[in-house]
Amino acid sequence: MGHPIATQENRTRIGDTEKITINLGPVDLGQIDLLVQEGFYSNRTDLIRTAIRNQLQAHGDVIRQTVARKSLVLGLQHYSRADLEALRDAGQKLQIQVLGLASIGADVSPELALATIDSVTVLGALHASAAVKAALAGRIH
Repeated sequence: MGHPIATQENRTRIGDTEKITINLGPVDLGQIDLLVQEGFYSNRTDLIRTAIRNQLQAHGDVIRQTVARKSLVLGLQHYSRADLEALRDAGQKLQIQVLGLASIGADVSPELALATIDSVTVLGALHASAAVKAALAGRIH
């Protein structure tokens, strides 16, 4: 589409995190606790985040190439009611493709979402009302 839509940021704000749960064996967990106890990390989460960032950095070239190949938006992408109304009025539809966080305004109705969003592919997190998520369920990949 030739017009700008939504707001993109390359970093999420502090506090914009998603919780994940992992299972570790007692030996791995003990080693993590030892490193925390010895002052290498402030807590378990600090070590795990650092390890994940190191792996993401090690695979940075692959990530960048894949993002470009799949035409993904990297970072935060927000779609407001006004954005979607403009699309509807122009007779256009949107294919949301985001690596990071995609958010759809809380005031977007399920009907407006269905009329303007063809597909949603998010590697990361999708924030939208339960009604919009339910309406788009068949279009979310």
